[in-house]
Amino acid sequence: MRAVLTRVKSASVEIDGQVVGSIGKGFLILLGVGPNDTEKECRYLAEKALGLRIFEDENGKMNLGLEQVDGQVLVVSQFTLYGNCRKGRRPSFVGAAGPELGNTLYEKFLEICAELGYPPQHGQFGADMKVASVNDGPVTLILDTDELMDTPRR
Repeated sequence: MRAVLTRVKSASVEIDGQVVGSIGKGFLILLGVGPNDTEKECRYLAEKALGLRIFEDENGKMNLGLEQVDGQVLVVSQFTLYGNCRKGRRPSFVGAAGPELGNTLYEKFLEICAELGYPPQHGQFGADMKVASVNDGPVTLILDTDELMDTPRR
C-alpha cells in the first residue's frame, strides 16, 4: 500500500459539488492499494501513519502526534499512486489493485483508523472527487509498505 500523507490546517473532499468530508488540523491521506496488498499491510500503514509525530511542539520541533494536537484525518482513495510513468507520456496503472480489492482495503483502512481512535472523514472509492487542502509547513510524506515493513512479502 502507498500513502501520501500531508499535514494540513484544513482539507476537504467534494463529489458532484457536495462536500462529503472535511477536517481542520490533521492529516490528509491519499491512499493507494497494490495488487498484492492484504489486511496486514493495511493495518501496518494505518498504525504507522496515525502514529507519526509531525506537528511542532513549543520549541518548533516535529514532536507531536495527532492526539496531542487534537488532529483529524481525511482519507481519499488514490489508485494513481501506483501509476507508472517510465514509458511514453501516458501513465500505466496496471500496478494498482483492481477495484474489488482496492475498495475492500480502502474500507478496511477507514475501519482501522476508527479503531485507533481517529474516525476518518473520507471520499468515495472510485468517484470523481475534488480535494482541497491547506498544507501546513508544508509537510508531506510518502509511505509505502513495500519499503517500510521489515518482513518480505510473499
